[in-house]
This record gives sequence, structure tokens and C-alpha cells, in this order.
Amino acid sequence: MTNHWNDLQYTDCALIMGANPAENHPISFRWLTKAREKGAKIVSVDPRYTRSSAMSDVYAPLRSGTDIAFLAGMINYAIDNNLIHKEYVAKYTNASFILKDSYEFNDGLFSGYDEAKRIYDKTKWAFETDEEGKPVKDLTLEHPRSVFQMMRKHYSRYTIDKIVETTGTPKEDFLKVCEAFCSTGKVGKSGVIMYAMGITQHTVGSQNVRAMAMLQLLLGNVGVPGGGLAAMRGESNVQGSTDFALLYGDLPGYVGVPKATVPEHATLAGYNEKETPKTGYWSNKPKFMVSMLKAWYGPNATKENEFCYQYLPKGNKNYSHINLFNAMYNKGIDGLFLFGTNPVVGGPNAGKEKESLANLKWLVAVDLWETESSAFWKKEAGADPNKIATEVFLLPASASFEKEGSVSNSSRWMQYRWKAIDSRGEAKADLEIIHEFATRIKALYKNENSPIARPINALYWNFGEGSHPDIDLVCKEINGYDLTTGKLLPGFGKLMDDGTTSSGNWIYSGFYPEEGKNRAKNRDAKTGGPNFLNWSYAWPMNRRIIYNRASADPQGAPWSKDKEVIHWDALQSKWVGNDVPDFVVDKAPSDPGGQNPYIMLKDGVAGIFAGLNEGPFPEHYEPFESPISNVFSKQNLNPAVQIFEGDFNLKGDNKDFPIVATTYRVSEHWQSGSMTRNQEWLSELVGHMFVEISEELAKEKGIKNKDKVIVTSARGEVEAYAMVTKRFKPYKIKGKKVHQIGMPWHFGYKGYATGDSANHLTPHIGDANTTIPEYKAFLCDVRRKG
Repeated sequence: MTNHWNDLQYTDCALIMGANPAENHPISFRWLTKAREKGAKIVSVDPRYTRSSAMSDVYAPLRSGTDIAFLAGMINYAIDNNLIHKEYVAKYTNASFILKDSYEFNDGLFSGYDEAKRIYDKTKWAFETDEEGKPVKDLTLEHPRSVFQMMRKHYSRYTIDKIVETTGTPKEDFLKVCEAFCSTGKVGKSGVIMYAMGITQHTVGSQNVRAMAMLQLLLGNVGVPGGGLAAMRGESNVQGSTDFALLYGDLPGYVGVPKATVPEHATLAGYNEKETPKTGYWSNKPKFMVSMLKAWYGPNATKENEFCYQYLPKGNKNYSHINLFNAMYNKGIDGLFLFGTNPVVGGPNAGKEKESLANLKWLVAVDLWETESSAFWKKEAGADPNKIATEVFLLPASASFEKEGSVSNSSRWMQYRWKAIDSRGEAKADLEIIHEFATRIKALYKNENSPIARPINALYWNFGEGSHPDIDLVCKEINGYDLTTGKLLPGFGKLMDDGTTSSGNWIYSGFYPEEGKNRAKNRDAKTGGPNFLNWSYAWPMNRRIIYNRASADPQGAPWSKDKEVIHWDALQSKWVGNDVPDFVVDKAPSDPGGQNPYIMLKDGVAGIFAGLNEGPFPEHYEPFESPISNVFSKQNLNPAVQIFEGDFNLKGDNKDFPIVATTYRVSEHWQSGSMTRNQEWLSELVGHMFVEISEELAKEKGIKNKDKVIVTSARGEVEAYAMVTKRFKPYKIKGKKVHQIGMPWHFGYKGYATGDSANHLTPHIGDANTTIPEYKAFLCDVRRKG
């Protein structure tokens, strides 16, 4: 999230797409309401007329899985109608860079595609460079092979007629969205795009987000108040968990995991040489890596042993959720820990995920209640316990109010939470459970010198004695120390790559800069200006708006006084304002690089052209299962996605399954329902699995409200109550009527409120970059039961 929740009040237009914040992120809507009181517009684009749609000024429906087509049309509209912020685009993005002749695009494929391997040779997408190796530019943006002109050509194919034909959006609604949001490209205006899992959970999820970012860059909406991209996290600490390496390809602070498949990663020096850019702030990556290794291995990490770099696992596969369960399905994994996760309800193609658990030797589930995943072997789950050899351990966990520690919300705000009550029975906090695992395992290997024992013995675990670790020591390790003085570091700018500093996560270095000053505990909302600088701690270095240098023009003056964040003060020779400058504070606009606000990127400018796995420009591809062929090219499916064969991922044909389906949340239940379905009052509010179907589809199928219906896909079927609603309408797609339905994914066979899981219907297919499953667009059919 580039800005923060409170900042929504400064927007002139909020585009909500793939999200339903009025229902699922209600506090955010408080700030949108404040913005509307000042004249802002709220735009909702969604397959379903949601509670957010009901609060919007403009609503446009679209078929699930067609977001790129819609956004590409908006990009085309903004360019054709001269609504872009041209100086911002020319100076602050790579739109002016000239592409080499090796870059091409033809009928849905970019140059360099290897069909057999389903990968691209990205070197074909290179820029022309000068004698110093710097990109050749044309700041007029007129060069025919400039990124801007190539982008214009690419998206000129996305005509209104083709967009309507693909998305099913009525033409007048699409134009209303374009008119409202593209008006924020005017200097002095700003617009924010708010998105959630409705954007990311697709085979083109990463490119969906890229398309949004490109539109925002073209309109000059990044780095300014009321602008940016608002990635709305569905739980209190999703942001924090990804910051701390929940994602399989990252170490803490988004430092890439070493890989056995990359020869250079065999040594620390090779890794640093391969992964460290020469320019941009990531040029400091060796400092982040070595300081992290020093935090993990302490005095055992020395320059002579590569700071214990060789103890880091170096995998050779994709370790995403789908791939892990595929390995379990094929009996390639012996054991599994589940911390607060419930894949038998929440995982894609959940019937196969349940089968996969039966191939394990052991399973440890850490949760507040017995979940469907920890009880998958019982008769109530439809299983035969005599035929399942998996040994299951259930460890009782503490609820959030029974433990202390920090969480980081969507705003990147690290906020401390104190324990309200003690845990009941034998329940322990996650930190205590991990601490006991670590100390007991270290004790087991203490006197061994085997290859397995060495990394365990080298681990520096110094968080106090007993079963409850000293959480203050954990906080300090995250922040990091100057190991020559023993003092806490003031921030990541002091990290070194010679072993003299430590930090468990470089982006959080600075939240605990001195003894007794844990800034995550800050609770002063009355000072700190409009960005609430004295409330909590925002990584990095308490910046509230990322890339805020872009809020000022190349000379350092605010684009608009009404939208000022920071500016260059010539008298003081530094950047000043109401936020921590996301820039070198004393670098003048006239200095080398002084007009390049995107400091994390090697060229100092934002990437309108960027090398994701399926191409440098977002291109529309149909979902894994689609009711039509692609309108824009012969390439139906994203050409870079990983295909899972066999009965692990059966694919449905639109002749057998003509209806588009999506999954979503309701406000009464949370995630897989493990918590909420064990609460009597919430279970009473929404006690049954249901499916929303349009009045038109209900009439065709002879279904009445509250009828029991069966929803089927190629992977299974679920039983639900019909909710006949006006919130879905049939689309006219490529000349034919196409229906869409929607259903919540919170139900299972445990708790007070039980029902079939919607994820028995969803496919085992994922995004080409992250492998996030495509929960939001698949094919099904519906029939009345009995």
C-alpha cells in the first residue's frame, strides 16, 4: 500500500475494483466518506452489486477475469483524450526509454517465448543504452520505439467495442468510469485505486495490479496524498507476515531466497553479484543480507564462513501452496505444520487438498479450534480413519487478545498490541510455540556434529529462558544492533556488509532506535500532521507515503500546494514537509539523480515497462476456464502459467459448465470460518451455505429463493441454498448471454454453522509470478436439488 488508510480522505476519486471495502474493510470507508463530503467520487467496478457499489457514485459490472481488458481500455482512454500527466510520465517513469528492435508483440505473445518451457527470454525486452550503459531516452515521448509509443500502440487494440464484448460492461457504464477516474490526471487532483483478492486471485493477478499501477503512473497519482494503490489486506497482519517472509520466494524484507537452480547462488559473493543492482537503493542488498545472517547466527556468522550463508536452504522448485499440495498428493512430503490455516476449506480444489493430507506421515495443526484440516481423517469428514495413516497433532493456540506483539496493517503501520487476558488451558501464543520448538530441537542436536545438526547448533537463539521468550529481545533483534558498540541501530542506513551490524528485517530497522523506545507503541494521533507521524511506525523509516518525492515537480516544488507532501527548501538545502522524505534528504533537484523519485528501482524512475513472467505490458488472457475464446488474440490462457496435469486439476469445458462463478466473503464470517463458525451469534446470523444467482438465471433453471441447489464444476459439487438476487445480471459476451454466480467460501463441516466449501469447485491453477490460486473466475453449472 503506497499511502495509508487515513490518507483516503484526501482523494478526489476512489476506484474500487476487485474489492468490497464497505463490507470487508469498513474502517476504510469512514475515510472515503470524509472524502466524499469534500466532493470526491466513489467508483465501484465489480461482477456483483456489492455494499460498496451501493455506496458508490458510479457502478460498472464486469465478468470475473476481465480486469486487464477493462483497465487497458482506461489506459487507452486516458491517452487518447490527453488526460495523462505528461511531465510526470516523461520525467518520473521509463516511458521515455527506447526499446531495442528485439522487442516485439504479435497475436498475444511477446518476443522471446519458448512454447515448450512456457517461459520468456526477457533479454529480448531490453532498452537501447549509451556508451555509459544508461538507457537512451526521448523526453518528448515521440520516438516510435519509446516505451510510451509502444504502450500506446499495444493498448490501441483495446477499443470500447472489444472491451464491452469481453467484459460484458455496458458501454455507457465503462465511459462513466473512465470519465470519473481519468479526471484525476489533472494537476491538483489525485485518485486512489483500492483492490483486494478480487484482483490478485487470478492467473493474471500480478499483471492486474501492474495495469492498475500503470494507470496511476500515467495520471501522476503515485506519491501524492489521496493517490496511490491501496492493497487492502484481509487480516490485521497480512502486511506484516509478507514483510517477514511468509511468501515462499522471499527472506525478510523482500530479499530474494537463494536458489539451487541459479549457479551464482552457490556462494554469498556470487549471490550478491547476481542479485544486487549497480544503482538504486537495492544496491545495498549485501548489507541487508549479511545483517540478517548476523541476527540469525550471531557470533557463529563470520566473514570466513560466509556469515553462515551456506545454512540457508537453497531450493530448486516452486514452493507455492499449489505445488506443495501437489507434492503431498504424489506422496513427496512426509510432514506438515499448519499454523492458523485451514486448506481443506480455504485451499483451491479443496477435495484434492484433503486427499493430499492423507498421504502425510504426520500433521501438526496449531489453532484455536479443531478445524476441518485437523479433522480431515474423521468419519464426519467422510473419511475412513482405518485407511488413513497420518498421525495428527493438535496444538491449542492463543487468540489475538491472549497474546502481545506487533501487527502491521495495510498502511505498513507497525502497531503494538498488549495482551488483554490470559490464554485458557494449555493454549500458547505462536511465539511461545516456536520458541519451545527451537529450544527443544537445539537441545536434541547440542552434542552432534552431523550436517543436519550444524545449522541448528549455529542458530543464535537468545530470547531468554523458560517457555515464554522475552518479546522485547525479539523486537530489538528485528531492529538490529551496531555490534561494535552493542547499541541499537537508528535505521537501515547504518547497516553494513562486513558483519559489524545485525538486523532481522532491514525494512523495520529504525522502529526501535534506542533503549525503551519501541515506536510501534506510539499512540499520539494529535500531533504529526495529516499523515499521523506519531501514531505507530510505518516502514520504511516511518514514511507514510511511498515515493513522496514524486509529489513535487522536477525542480522540487509541489505539483499543487493543495496536495503538498514534501518540497525542496533551498534555504535549508534539504527536503522538508509533512512526511519523512522518501529520498536522500539533502540531495538537491540539480544533483545527479535529484529528479529520480523511485529510489528502489535501478534507473530511479517507475516501470511502466517491466519484465513480469508473462510480458512487459499487461495483456488480457482468459481465465483457466472461460465461457469464450479470447477476443484480443489467439492466446486464451496466460502463456507463462504452470499447468498441473491429471486428476489433481481437472478442467471443465464451457459446453458442460457454461456459468461463470466467483467466491467472496461476507462480513459475518472470517476466512475459512474456523473462528466465526465457532461463535453462536455469528453462526446464527449466517448459518447456511448459499449461492447468489440472478433472477434471470433462476427463471431459466426453475429455481426459487431458498431452494436447495447443486453447484457443479469439473472438480466436484456443493450443495447450497439459492439466494435469488438483483445483484447479479447476465452479461452479453461475444454475442451470447453469459450468467455469473457468486458464493462465500467460509463453510465446512466443523463449528455451529456447517455447509459445503465453495473451494471444492475451484481449480489448481495459479498466477504466473506468485502462483496465487485462481479462486475468482471458474466455470460451473447449477441445478435445483431433487
